[in-house]
This record gives sequence, structure tokens and C-alpha cells, in this order.
Amino acid sequence: MRTPWPYPDEGAFRPDPTEPAPDDEDGRLAALVAQRLSSDWTTRRQQIVVTVQNRVVILAGIVAGPDTRRAAGEIAWDVQGVVDVCNALRLVDSRRPRR
Repeated sequence: MRTPWPYPDEGAFRPDPTEPAPDDEDGRLAALVAQRLSSDWTTRRQQIVVTVQNRVVILAGIVAGPDTRRAAGEIAWDVQGVVDVCNALRLVDSRRPRR
């Protein structure tokens, strides 16, 4: 008797190798955004964490001022493949004493 279902090693269960997996695309976008942020003079020395989920860039961390925050968001938007940017960057609170 022959079963109508394919065995896992026949290739029917393997993903198409020509189509990139979503995680691979998110990782690629995160690397591109981080590279561009580190090469731009306004965002180079800032504490910015880049996360990408479903091609949405999430920027978190602390930056020096509103111009730097805006520049980071614009840099992330300029990366091809990004569908949205969540700019959650906070400004340095100069009122609190540093330890």
C-alpha cells in the first residue's frame, strides 16, 4: 500500500530557498539601519538600539537632543524595505544629576 502524503525528506516540507525568511529580512534590515546610524555624524555616538519586527524598525535608547532623535528616524526610513518606524528614543534628562 502506498501513502498519498509525502515524506519530510522529499522536499515538500522544506521552505522555498529562493524566498527569504521573514527573520532573515528583519535581521538584514536591522544591520543596515544600525550601519547607517553608526556612519552618520549626528547619530554616531548615541545609545541607540535597533530592533526590527516584520520590517518595522523600532529605535530605542537615549540621544542628546530632538534633532538627533529626528535624524535617527529619518535614517531608518531611508533604508529600502522598511515599512514603518517606531521612534521610541528618549532625550537625555539634564535635570537629573548623574552618578
